[in-house]
Amino acid sequence: MQTQLKLQLSAFMFLQYFIWGSWYASMGGYLSSLKFNGQEIGAAYGALAIGSMISPFFVGLIADRYFASEKILGVLGLFGGAIICLIPQAETFGSFYPLLILYCASFAPTLALGNSLSLHHLRDAKKDFPRVKILSAVGWITGGVTVSLLHAEKTADQFYLAGGISILFGLFSFTLPHTPPKKVGKDVSIGEILGLDALALLQKRSFAVFIGCMFLICIPLYFYFVNMSVFLGELAWPQYAARMTLGQVSDVVFLFLLPIMLHRFGYKWTITIGILAWVLRYFLLAGSVSADVEPQTVMIFAAILVHGVCYDFLFIAGQLYVNDESTERMRGAAQGFIAFILWGVGAFVGTMLAGAVMASHTLATPIGDIKHDWAGIWMQPAIGALAVLGVFLLLFREPSKKG
Repeated sequence: MQTQLKLQLSAFMFLQYFIWGSWYASMGGYLSSLKFNGQEIGAAYGALAIGSMISPFFVGLIADRYFASEKILGVLGLFGGAIICLIPQAETFGSFYPLLILYCASFAPTLALGNSLSLHHLRDAKKDFPRVKILSAVGWITGGVTVSLLHAEKTADQFYLAGGISILFGLFSFTLPHTPPKKVGKDVSIGEILGLDALALLQKRSFAVFIGCMFLICIPLYFYFVNMSVFLGELAWPQYAARMTLGQVSDVVFLFLLPIMLHRFGYKWTITIGILAWVLRYFLLAGSVSADVEPQTVMIFAAILVHGVCYDFLFIAGQLYVNDESTERMRGAAQGFIAFILWGVGAFVGTMLAGAVMASHTLATPIGDIKHDWAGIWMQPAIGALAVLGVFLLLFREPSKKG
């Protein structure tokens, strides 16, 4: 039964991230083709952050109290599939943005609900959940490669692809194991939903430093997601959606290396390497702008391939740090709090600023297909990430080992 369950959950994760990988990385190129400006593109990427901020309320107030998780996942998949197929009909920002927010508000809760359902049913979640999650990266890769095979980086086909897979995802979700609501008849406070019970952990100096640095690193972090597809589109890179999925290949590799790093070097140096990878990524991208064609290609591929270090050594390690620092009573609240900071508030600030910087670096006279001062754009997050690295190294202390 557990073998069948793990295969079923792996297929679920594959479909969920296939949807996400079909549009998120390449959306900037599509919006650029519609002549949306940098601020509008940044706001569009911030729609998922808005969805992530809405998600805890939806899960805590509705999903956990009234409906089985698999049924909600099915309905959200079908509803999201219908909404994202309407998005291509909206060619002005005023009509596009509300539809995208509505879609993201339906997609974001599936991430938390899917993880919760998996952890509930897996007998040995600590060992089996990471293996199931590997199919998330495979799904994202497949989504990006499919977009490139369809030559859909700058067309609405990416949304139709995501919509079709979302409907399949919704139908498949109804077949998942029955997972009844956890808090039937219980009163749930807003503080519990947002994980505010975990604020007591901020009394620890290093934990407060960690939360502050995680929020600050989100600001330069989202420059990559908002700007990368526009950058590669202006460079006329072929099939860049597929090429960007090399970052997820790297993600799988470094996910296996993460436990070794944490055992040998601890949280401080593992997270330090994660922040340093972001610094390196942006300096590589800034340096690539004025480089010749071959060195430029190498530098951009290197910036893509460090994604596994950027993500796993920073965010996955960070979530494990939060787990270790929390008591059993507030562990769920602490994870909810860090998710709200990283993928909600931090992502919103980061995407909006990234879009504003792109808009402010628009060239008065385009140079061929190049419409932005990319060296200036990429230097902004490089310096920002370097500043966060300095603060983290100076103020964060490795937690004492628990006996």
